[in-house]
Amino acid sequence: MDNLINCNRCGSDACYVQEVNESIKNYMCYGCGFISNTLYKKGEELFEQMSETLPELYKTLMGEEEDTGMIWVPSYVNVPDKGMVFANGPNHENWKWAAVKSTSIKEEEKEKFKKKDGTYFENKMDMSTMKEFVERDYMDALEYIGVL
Repeated sequence: MDNLINCNRCGSDACYVQEVNESIKNYMCYGCGFISNTLYKKGEELFEQMSETLPELYKTLMGEEEDTGMIWVPSYVNVPDKGMVFANGPNHENWKWAAVKSTSIKEEEKEKFKKKDGTYFENKMDMSTMKEFVERDYMDALEYIGVL
């Protein structure tokens, strides 16, 4: 069952819920850009493993729901032929969504973008196109890279 609900984190009416099975649901809020899952709770193996690899900014931006114990984390979107959107900034008080467009890799720089299997990446992220968006403009960031 897929459904739109009001986000428990920000109150937006653009929180998409995807039921994986009877006990697991994924949450993606397009209002604030944060994600959660019924397994994103302190002590849950999935959450603990994910936390180990998160950048420090993402760890400081995490927030726990009082009622459910679910933890909300900033999302990270990477669409190779479009671009990426990620939380960016020096700390939890001074951050924004960063959106970067993808560009085709030129033939002369192809060797720099070789995969382990011997093939080549076709696109790279062009950091010169980076544009910042405030938290509640997450959908604008996705639109900027052409996802919406």
